[in-house]
Amino acid sequence: MTRLFSSASLCAVTLALAAGSAALPSIAHANDKLVDLAKNDENWPMTGKNYDANNYSPQKQIDKQNVKQLRPAWSFSTGVLSGHEGTPLVVNGVMYVHAPFPNTTFALGLDDPGHILWQHKPKQNPTARAVACCDVVNRGLAYWPGDAKTPPLILKTQLDGHIVALKADSGEEFWKLENSDIKVGSTLTIAPYVVKDTVLVGSSGAELGVRGYVTAYDVRTGAQKWRAYATGPDEQVMLANDFNKANPHYGQKGLGTGTWEGDAWKIGGGTNWGWYAFDPSTNMVYYGSGNPAPWNETMRPGDNKWTMTIWGRDIDTGEAKFGYQKTPHDEWDYAGVNVMMLSEQKDQTGKMRKLLTHPDRNGIVYTLDRTDGTLVSADKIDDTVNWVKQVDIKTGLPQRDPEYATRMDHKGRDICPSAMGYHNQGHDSYDPQRQSFFMGINHICMDWEPFMLPYRAGQFFVGATLWMYPGPKGDRQKYEGLGQVKAYDAINHKYKWEVMERFAAWGGTLATAGGVMFYGTLDGFIKARDSDTGELLWKFKLPSGVIGHPMTYTHKGVQYVAIYYGVGGWPGVGLVFDLNDPTAGLGSVGAFKQLQHYTQMGGGVMVFSLGGKGPYDDPNVGEYGSGG
Repeated sequence: MTRLFSSASLCAVTLALAAGSAALPSIAHANDKLVDLAKNDENWPMTGKNYDANNYSPQKQIDKQNVKQLRPAWSFSTGVLSGHEGTPLVVNGVMYVHAPFPNTTFALGLDDPGHILWQHKPKQNPTARAVACCDVVNRGLAYWPGDAKTPPLILKTQLDGHIVALKADSGEEFWKLENSDIKVGSTLTIAPYVVKDTVLVGSSGAELGVRGYVTAYDVRTGAQKWRAYATGPDEQVMLANDFNKANPHYGQKGLGTGTWEGDAWKIGGGTNWGWYAFDPSTNMVYYGSGNPAPWNETMRPGDNKWTMTIWGRDIDTGEAKFGYQKTPHDEWDYAGVNVMMLSEQKDQTGKMRKLLTHPDRNGIVYTLDRTDGTLVSADKIDDTVNWVKQVDIKTGLPQRDPEYATRMDHKGRDICPSAMGYHNQGHDSYDPQRQSFFMGINHICMDWEPFMLPYRAGQFFVGATLWMYPGPKGDRQKYEGLGQVKAYDAINHKYKWEVMERFAAWGGTLATAGGVMFYGTLDGFIKARDSDTGELLWKFKLPSGVIGHPMTYTHKGVQYVAIYYGVGGWPGVGLVFDLNDPTAGLGSVGAFKQLQHYTQMGGGVMVFSLGGKGPYDDPNVGEYGSGG
């Protein structure tokens, strides 16, 4: 039976669950199940493949020599035309497919994927579309493996602010709750994230002045465990007593209000709609909080903590052990919610470190010691980044170039990167054998002109007009050369290779032990490159552009590569909503005005294998009367 909750009404249930200790062994067991599922090549059970969020597969069946033999094995249409971000999940022979608004979810059996096992079509308030920032996307699903009392679950978010738990075997609603209030512009596009018996969910809506938060719910019941805000009093931001002990220069107590003027923190943004990672050895979950509101920096003096911050929080208590603010007093909408990839590497002194690497919207790729937040490196994603000269490793502060600052009564010109960042929502990958991060990059710059505006709940609260165009290495006459793909060595501060793309490499990358990395392009290709050299080895034209990232799995001894197609998202809003004003779509319409000449809308998943080997090699599979 479905249980519908308001998250504010769950305290009694939470306290009752917390009172008992009998569930502790099953909590650990459930976590172990997810780890084991991720180790099995037949599964892709969570965003990022595993808790390191490295989008890496040890599979070698597809390699440099034979990748050119990849052919379509099967495909599935979601029937939805907006942007398809994220990637499907595969668990125990079933693929779980999500779609943008209206957020339909499908379960497909891999033996006969043409037969839909179940589908969940929620009824939502259509006004949610009106307050969605940048298309009506959704970034994915989460899987809970179940225990003795609770069945396996699929967790999903809806644009209207609800979180839903579905029975994985039937699609029946198990529980449902409201996390976000669309009346104030708070929506949900994030993929839920399961750790132990907890499901984490962030928030969206900073462009409407939504105060950001992350919430932990009991995955069995939907009971709220804790909620941590990005701004406000320390107890609401949930700072541990020893917060930033290793790096007090990052700031410690009282700054969630003290770095704001008056009560501006209450409408100050800092939402988190990106990606999470988790380290069982530290018991911390890692994520980033986004941009302050409004975009017009004149209206919010101060550092605006703790927006734009990399967080390390204890998953059980919610307490923040560290927080590193990358862009104090953001002036350019460099929302810091991007992917967090975990690795263990020797630093330049030879010391083995537990690291977190994060390519940020602001054009800097940061690597931190994830045990305490110490900054290890901060390199420019591209040498054309100009708002900052460098990041001081000792203080962690960016050394700004005042020529590219923004202020009232001034039109800032040729600011690199644009508000879309040199990196945005794409989920990238890390190859531990090569110690290479494969990053999909935007190569876009902008002009920026701020204006004043009042706050009104549920209305856009931006305060800037933007014009976007290709970066210096692109073609500003043809409006092409808007993207790059790079292989990055975080320890030695160097790029092993890089290539230009016609449009932004928006969706992210997949790394494999076969020496091949994969990604999709906005103009509708899935591409495979040599992981060591960047040489293009194979590509295939998809029915629509790509804003999601590839994944891979094995079924009955065959390795498959799957990817969503479905152009949209921020770079595709002009195409999706038929906009022509170059400043529309918060500036993206002008930057991507050529996109319509290369792709059109459509949504689904396409699956590839060597020679196209797949479930329908036997033509009787799925035939009426065949028993299939």
